[in-house]
Amino acid sequence: MKYLNVLAIALLLFISDIYAQKVEKITAKSGLHYITTSINYTVTGTYLIAGELEPIVQLNSDGTGIFQLHDLSKTNMDWGIECFEDGTPKYQKGFNYAVYSLYYKSKGDNDAQWTYAHFSIHFEKKKMFISGDRSKNYADSPEKLTN
Repeated sequence: MKYLNVLAIALLLFISDIYAQKVEKITAKSGLHYITTSINYTVTGTYLIAGELEPIVQLNSDGTGIFQLHDLSKTNMDWGIECFEDGTPKYQKGFNYAVYSLYYKSKGDNDAQWTYAHFSIHFEKKKMFISGDRSKNYADSPEKLTN
């Protein structure tokens, strides 16, 4: 009987670790923040300026990607969306949009600073924007903002 109890507890711990929100503590110029790569929408993908192939922002599901500024080369980066310590995303919801804080830094550079970028979701247009000019389309998912 004790064996079954230990097995059940181990299984619960394993399952909770699988579904746990991955949260990272970072320090930016504005202070201490927590970030995650998972919010209620699929934010991964390539963000482009309308009608252009570059500059791009590429967000990968593992928290890596590419950030390219105008007229500069592509830079590998780590990224995350600001959240609370428990992994719940921080955002401001408007009538038909939500605004998040995206943080990124150069990958592999231990001295790199985390940099803020504006991230917004516009529900009527079905678009997500980074820094106001780079966007990607999205489709509604079963997971929606509930607040």
